[in-house]
Order: sequence, then structure tokens, then C-alpha cells
Amino acid sequence: MYVRRVRQTTPAGPPGLLALAGHPLRWRLLGELARSDRQVRELVRSVGEPQNLVSYHLARLRADELVSMRRSSADRRDAYYSVNLARFEERLAAMGAELHPGLRMIPAPPVESTRRPEVNVRVLFLCTGNSARSQMAEALLQHQTDTVDAFSAGSHPSRLHPNAVRAMRERGIDIAGRRTKHLDEFVDQRFDYVVTLCDRVREICPEFPGPSVAMHWSTADPSTGGESDSTTYPAFQRTADELATRIRFFVRLIDESILASRKER
Repeated sequence: MYVRRVRQTTPAGPPGLLALAGHPLRWRLLGELARSDRQVRELVRSVGEPQNLVSYHLARLRADELVSMRRSSADRRDAYYSVNLARFEERLAAMGAELHPGLRMIPAPPVESTRRPEVNVRVLFLCTGNSARSQMAEALLQHQTDTVDAFSAGSHPSRLHPNAVRAMRERGIDIAGRRTKHLDEFVDQRFDYVVTLCDRVREICPEFPGPSVAMHWSTADPSTGGESDSTTYPAFQRTADELATRIRFFVRLIDESILASRKER
């Protein structure tokens, strides 16, 4: 019997992702940004390293598109850094195959739960007008899981933007008829997660009863930068895409926290 020998090439060095993210400080920065978007000064406090060193390693991560930066809408002198989890997932999935085909990683599916949690996880999304970003995030989370009670509000609520309705309808989600709400409606309620989507709201976000995880997703207002609804609509589509990606990873985080809490009982 003839068996064909397959010659396997030995990798010349570690994959780029491993070399880049494996640096201790860069790994810590990625860990901080995986939880919430941060400003440089916040990262400096978190990792306890000089600003010039933090900025250098952020630049390395940005060059490889693992991290992105956006100017704050509250103060243009500030900037928020975000980790690109989707790109990290894609690179991580391919990295194992560079060593051996049998190590090709497949992104984990959502955690399957045999029973619903006794009390649903409560999440509040906040932005300025509650007219687009927070409404879209609320709807996307409601659409992806039934283990979460999602809500949204704004610091200065206005009308629900028709482009937000249209962008969600493209995804098979109908938010037409939803009312906008002021965050004061929720100040006496308990939430497990409070997610700010607007840089201005983050700075005035009130304290909510009980322990909650505060997260910030620095998301540009899609309604700015155009003269009409038709010219701004592509920005709403991009915002929907961005939020859908964030929500996908957020659901995994919530599911894992639910399973972890059950194991502790």
C-alpha cells in the first residue's frame, strides 16, 4: 500500500497576532479595551505606566487595526480607543491553522443554556436623544437573546429618527412606534449593565441603585454630517453594523456571567 507523504513547512516565526498581542503591556491594554472604550489617561491609570509608553503601544495596535481611535464628541481634544473584537476573533481563528490544520479555531457559538436565569439580566443603553443609537442597541439586544431585559433612554430625548427605523427594518427588526424616554425614568431602577453610547452622556451619567457594570461604547451620532435623511442614511447603516457586532460579543459576555453565577451556587 502506497502512502503519500505530505511535507509540512515549519513556521518561520510566531504569527503576527501572537507577537503583537503577546507583549505584556499590549495584552493588558487589550484587556481594558475589551471591557469598555477608554481614553488614554484612563488607560494610564489602569495599567500604571507612563502616557508616552501607553500611547506608543496603542499606536502599534492601531497600525494592525486591532484598536481604533475616535475623537470624543464631548471634547474634541480627547479621544476614545476601542478594541476591534471582530478582527481579533478573525485573526485568532486563523492563527492555530498556521501551526497545524487541526488547530484551526472556529468562533464559539452563543452559550446554550438549559434554563433561563431566575432573574433576567437588566441592561440600560444611554445616549443623548434616545432617537437612534440607544434605541438600535436596545432592539438588537432584545432580538439576539431572551435572557436580557433591555431598555434605553437619553439625556435630552427627541423624536425617534426615521433612519434608525429604516436601518433596523433592514435587519428584520421593527422599532417603529417606540417612544423616546428621559434617563430620569430609570434613576431609581437597578441594572446589571449600564452602557453609554454617547461621549457627552458618559460624563453626566447618574449612579443607579445597586452594583452595576458601567461600560462605554464611543459611537458617532449618525444623524450629523448630512443635510437630509437620505444623505445620512449610510451612517445609520454603519452604526447598525457596529452595534450589531458589539452586541454579539456582549451577549457572549452576559451568557458566560450567567453560567458562572450558577456554578457559584
